[in-house]
Amino acid sequence: QVQLAESGGGLVQPGGSLRLSCAASGSDFRIRHMGWYRQAPGKERELVASIFSDGSTIYANSVKGRFTISRDNAKNTVYLQMNSLKPEDTAVHYCNGDRNVRTIVPGLFGSWGQGTQVTVSS
Repeated sequence: QVQLAESGGGLVQPGGSLRLSCAASGSDFRIRHMGWYRQAPGKERELVASIFSDGSTIYANSVKGRFTISRDNAKNTVYLQMNSLKPEDTAVHYCNGDRNVRTIVPGLFGSWGQGTQVTVSS
């Protein structure tokens, strides 16, 4: 079972930036399609950004132009650079991934890391 450890969250003012990191176990990281997800209180977990094994990326409309997902296969780590943060970005952020499926929707996974809290507030 893949172990995932998210970090980098915190409290930031609107308009500020944060960089999240997710360290993953396993020798197949470089062929795994990875995603960043978030879950706000009372809402379902949603996929906000994906990076595929070939390096291509997809973003949810709500974060497009503000967030950038990247990966370092040598470090088994995926990152999420979040700029121009808004109060509606407040949520627990998680990462996850799969080596076979590109449509990495939250329901695909039965196991998650502890997540990292992002709070955007003045």
